[in-house]
Amino acid sequence: MGGTKMAEHHTTAPAELGAPMDYAEHEKTYAGFTGLVKWGTVALVALMIAMAFGFFAGGFFSATILFVLVCVAAWFIL
Repeated sequence: MGGTKMAEHHTTAPAELGAPMDYAEHEKTYAGFTGLVKWGTVALVALMIAMAFGFFAGGFFSATILFVLVCVAAWFIL
């Protein structure tokens, strides 16, 4: 069989054709993503610590206070 096989079909055109990259928008998106990851991680760690304290008798109140304290401490530290 003659002809070209699909695996051998190469193009010389660029992979992306379109507008040039908007670096300012890229930086804002990256900063937003890293901020969400950072604060999401802080919230999950605070929740896990609060859940550990919540397993004790009467622990709901202390766990809630601890959750808030960890989040506030993270706000000032980070």
